[in-house]
Formats: sequence, C-alpha cells, structure tokens
Amino acid sequence: MIINHPLLGPRDSAEFSYLGDAKMIERPDWGSETAAQDFYEYAYLRHNPAGIHRELWFHECGDRSYLVVTRNTVTHEISNVELARDVARKLGRSK
Repeated sequence: MIINHPLLGPRDSAEFSYLGDAKMIERPDWGSETAAQDFYEYAYLRHNPAGIHRELWFHECGDRSYLVVTRNTVTHEISNVELARDVARKLGRSK
C-alpha cells in the first residue's frame, strides 16, 4: 500500500507504523465532570469499522511525522492523508 505523504510524496506503507484510530488525537478534557468515564472510553474502547476509517500512522522509517490517513478498510483505498499536527490544530488542541 502506498501512502502519499503530504511533505515527502508517495511512500511505501512499510515505512510506517499503524497506531490505530485517529480519534486518539481528540484527548478528553481532564477537568470535565465526566473525565473518568471519558478517559476510560478514550483508552479502552475502539471501533473497528468495515469501510471508511480515519487512522493514525507514524512515519517511523522516515521523517518521524504522524499522519491521519483516511482509508477504506475493505479495499485499502486511501482517500486523504494529512499531517496529524494540522488535524490537531483544526480541533484546537495545538498552537
């Protein structure tokens, strides 16, 4: 599978480590009233969908960047690749 890295261009997926659901970027607010339940769900509950899914990948054998890859888990077709830092900024999690 080829991942079209936003900065480096097309790269073989063997250069990356799969880290799971991209929801990991959306860390819960520790100060909320439901923080204990929110962190439990954040740490232990995962979806495993068949179809379009946003995934977090780490470019281990390259520039060591984190990517959010939107991929069809059935066909492995990749429809979008973004730097995770840009996704986090859109969510207001990083400055």
